[in-house]
Amino acid sequence: MSSAAEQEAVAGKQAAEDGHPAVAVNGARRAASPPAVPAWPGTPVPLGARFRTGPDQVAGTNFALWAGGAEAVELCLFDGPGPGGRESRVRLTELTHEIWHGFVPGVGPGQRYGFRVHGRWDPWTGARWNPAKLLLDPYARAVDGAKGNDYSVLPAEVYGHVRDWPQQHVADTVRDDRDSAPYVPKGVVVHDGGPDDEWTYDRRPKTPWADSVIYELHVRGFTKLHPGIPEELRGTYAGLAHPAAIEHLTRLGVTAVELLPVHQFAHESHLLDRGLKNYWGYNSIGYFAPHAAYAASGTTGQQVGEFKRMVRALHEAGIEVILDVVYNHTAEAGELGPMLSLKGIDNRGYYRLQPDARRYADYTGCGNTLHVVQPHVLRLITDSLRYWVTEMGVDGFRFDLAAALARSMHDVDMLSPFLAVIAQDPVLRRVKLIAEPWDVGSGGYQVGAFPPLWTEWNDRYRNAVRDFWRHALPDVREMGYRLSGSSDLYAWGGRRPYASVNFVTAHDGFTLRDMVSYERKHNEANGEGNRDGTDDNRSWNCGAEGETDNEDIRALRRRQLRNLLTTLLLSTGVPMLVAGDELGRTQRGSNNAYCQDNEISWVDWSLLDDPQWRPLFELTSRLIALRHRHPVLRRRAFFSGRAHSADGLRDLAWFTARGTEMTERDWYAPAATLGMYLSGRDIPGRDERGAPIVDDSFLAVLHAGDRPVSFALPGPPWAERYEVVVDTSREQQADAPGGTHPAGAEITVPARAVLLLKVG
Repeated sequence: MSSAAEQEAVAGKQAAEDGHPAVAVNGARRAASPPAVPAWPGTPVPLGARFRTGPDQVAGTNFALWAGGAEAVELCLFDGPGPGGRESRVRLTELTHEIWHGFVPGVGPGQRYGFRVHGRWDPWTGARWNPAKLLLDPYARAVDGAKGNDYSVLPAEVYGHVRDWPQQHVADTVRDDRDSAPYVPKGVVVHDGGPDDEWTYDRRPKTPWADSVIYELHVRGFTKLHPGIPEELRGTYAGLAHPAAIEHLTRLGVTAVELLPVHQFAHESHLLDRGLKNYWGYNSIGYFAPHAAYAASGTTGQQVGEFKRMVRALHEAGIEVILDVVYNHTAEAGELGPMLSLKGIDNRGYYRLQPDARRYADYTGCGNTLHVVQPHVLRLITDSLRYWVTEMGVDGFRFDLAAALARSMHDVDMLSPFLAVIAQDPVLRRVKLIAEPWDVGSGGYQVGAFPPLWTEWNDRYRNAVRDFWRHALPDVREMGYRLSGSSDLYAWGGRRPYASVNFVTAHDGFTLRDMVSYERKHNEANGEGNRDGTDDNRSWNCGAEGETDNEDIRALRRRQLRNLLTTLLLSTGVPMLVAGDELGRTQRGSNNAYCQDNEISWVDWSLLDDPQWRPLFELTSRLIALRHRHPVLRRRAFFSGRAHSADGLRDLAWFTARGTEMTERDWYAPAATLGMYLSGRDIPGRDERGAPIVDDSFLAVLHAGDRPVSFALPGPPWAERYEVVVDTSREQQADAPGGTHPAGAEITVPARAVLLLKVG
């Protein structure tokens, strides 16, 4: 050892191992706790802060915190508004099954609080207790301070270690004894049983999976620029509940909104250092609390009621609410990250650690991974999920990096505790469950592998459709599977076609308009030298990079948008749209706008009145309505491809441009044209009254070539005549844009177009 600082770090390690206090910052110690107020014993369940009537009908709040291995826990109560306030400490002396608990008389709704947890500081064994750091209750139902602590840099005080220690390679081992309370958000005691908790008259839409059309949106970004929403409500839950916002959703025809993360989240230090903030919200710190910055009504509990009212308003319009949830990691990052909650409660109990215990196992790319195998972590997640269903009214969840949750000790395991618990839970097994079926760890790509009950984001659908329309597929085999429900991925274990959530775009990546306008990412505004974001965009700019005045290129781009949306909404499975794609929204070439809380990410509602883009919205709405009317477009069972009648008609057939059925050789040959016949005569299942389901039959012709092609319409038994109902070569769609054609006729399919023909 040549450095005095290194020697001090080692001395700190030895002191921790010996059970003595770790080294302090510049010799400065924590201030002594203020005089404590007494706590009654209380109960260890439920976890968190629950306002109730205690012994002798005395009102107060029961506090319970799981902190395995801790030596002591102090409850910290704060008076006054804002990030500061006078702190009073209450020692929780009752310990039951590693849960510290106590009932504090007189504490009621609106009370701001946190915890200080005492224990050893020994990062070499994963122990990182530091009572100088105020910790957020993992079960807090509301969080205050998100606006009051809107700092431009992350203060050094919020770190459990000395962030600016001279020897950075050991910085995380040196404890920081400065008080973090003025700089971190606090939990808020919330009142249960008020008018916002009355769900008697709420009617969940309960839309069947096969009938669902999902619309991914950001609460702030969707409402921030909407001219019909009062300015004070824009960017909030109340703004999304406003009739002007809901009117757009109902006119479009979607059945569910999938909200980007609304759990309380924090901003990363590297973004704050660049003057940016986390916009998407995939940096959770409170799994029970609606993100406070999205509340118009206040942040001392009012956000809970506002969120519930938003859910009710959407339900009244027949729209389900699905939450994008991030249970795979938290905002505390790795060993060099801040100490905000779980890291200081029981680092070893909540996070997966590497064998050396000092560093974190990172299957998420975000610095840490929750240790879901641990019973108390599994309890935290499932308690949170049930809370959002039973008390907040939501209808389902999309699990970010779900493969990380399905890992047992190391490998992804479809019999893992997390998946097993979900499958048997009487509440959770009844709601919509969507997996993002991958993570960044070894063996993490699991598309098609999740068990029944689960649907999955199908990125193979996305890739195939993008490649087809930029004419980059070597043949049409992949496209055939994706259009017809991806049976190669999901036809096992009783799964159905709606196990595939089909999408062409999502929040991460190009918008639909940018996908036909850019071939290279343009993420310079993120301040990372354009290194962030994927380079695998599978996009085609139609001849010019970015915006152009060339009207031919602009017209071609709009046609490609119509092709992509039409393909998505005619495919078997569950379609997912991204907010603004139906309007031609652009992010100016950014494919990673996670930190752009500005016009780059917000929906530009002026596009709805632009004659150049209005027809795209009308086409999208028309296609969704067509899908709702025709069960053949939203099948509940996979196609068989076999003849079910003497005339040889099958439920699904594929045709070449010659009008002949596809052969094995045709599937392997390069092709830009594909005909898909969907029979309405052979739909499995029965309707609600037990009658057979019968529908019209359709022929969809997809042509990605840059020249028109002659297509021979199949004759009997497939059809006697065909009526064109959608023609994407046309900017404006009339009721019958292409007229009627006899079977066997040759029609001209324009370059880069989709024709949908109803069979007669």
